[in-house]
Amino acid sequence: MNEEKLFQEISEAVVEMEDELVEELCNKSLELLIPADKTITEGLVAGMNKVGQLYEEQEYFLPEVLTCSDTLNIGLDILKPHIEKESTDNPIKVVIGVVEGDTHDIGKNLVKIMTESAGIEVYDLGRDVPLEKFINVAEEVNANFICMSTLMTTTMMGMKTVIDMLKQRNIRNKYKVMIGGGPISQKFADEIGADAYTVDANEAVKRIKTMVAS
Repeated sequence: MNEEKLFQEISEAVVEMEDELVEELCNKSLELLIPADKTITEGLVAGMNKVGQLYEEQEYFLPEVLTCSDTLNIGLDILKPHIEKESTDNPIKVVIGVVEGDTHDIGKNLVKIMTESAGIEVYDLGRDVPLEKFINVAEEVNANFICMSTLMTTTMMGMKTVIDMLKQRNIRNKYKVMIGGGPISQKFADEIGADAYTVDANEAVKRIKTMVAS
């Protein structure tokens, strides 16, 4: 079985909520010595992206999305221990979480996995995070980035609130603020004064590294 076909089958198995098949195929990818991060990105994440499209098109609803995410996690549990982590003497520190009022953390979890595999130190605040906590933890750990996500339009403005809080404390320049999630756009990021907007986990890692280097 070639890589492309294997990734396609993993993706479809996530969409179809086939737990045992995802387990079998992810183990197969390890046997074939395919890099674990590649299988995550091109297999599992691709499948979850399709689930997101089905949700937006109202073909899937929240119960299906949650079941698909459980299937995804089975694959992640198999592959994560095999991700080759980049070593670094001076790690970038990222505080990440889903903003207050939202409990959808699939995208956030994917970003966490990919950033950790890139040697970035991640402080995961979870979901439904009180807005002030982003800043308090960033201050405690001397973070470089505050990363926020949401899948709900009703909680988007919480991101602006965090940025406004940083300004009120006169510490806005200490942190790069990155945002993402279904309803978020570059236009919204510009409007609220965020430093970056990314569409997926891979892009988030690239942008973090680019912004640190610049």
